Amino acid sequence: MSKEIPKWAQDEIKNAKFGKPDALTRTGYILEIYDKEMKIDAQIYEALEDGRKIIEGMNLPKKIRPTDLMKGVVYEFTINSSKAPLSKKLIEFLKKDMDVDMDAIYQFELANLELMDVDSDSAGSDDSEEE
Repeated sequence: MSKEIPKWAQDEIKNAKFGKPDALTRTGYILEIYDKEMKIDAQIYEALEDGRKIIEGMNLPKKIRPTDLMKGVVYEFTINSSKAPLSKKLIEFLKKDMDVDMDAIYQFELANLELMDVDSDSAGSDDSEEE
């Protein structure tokens, strides 16, 4: 049976004040593409500040069309990460009553992504440099 989160806690979470975003660069691949919602789920190789390696529901910038993306290929993601710290009261409530160890809420927005050229033959790039 799951416990109900009290209104005061819901209000604090809904009204969280996020700090200035930090731009992060991570490599990984797309797990799922949501065309209508203009969002993706991504798995990254290097963990984010909160330890996660899967980011769900990341908004796509308007310049990127979901139909241009491919699942399962390696991309370099530029992600804007914002953090909203939680009050001591909420941190203690989550830990004690909900068994959740969390001291902040994170928000992630995709700023850009570039397809990585991981399958190319290194000899091919050497040929292009010869005259």
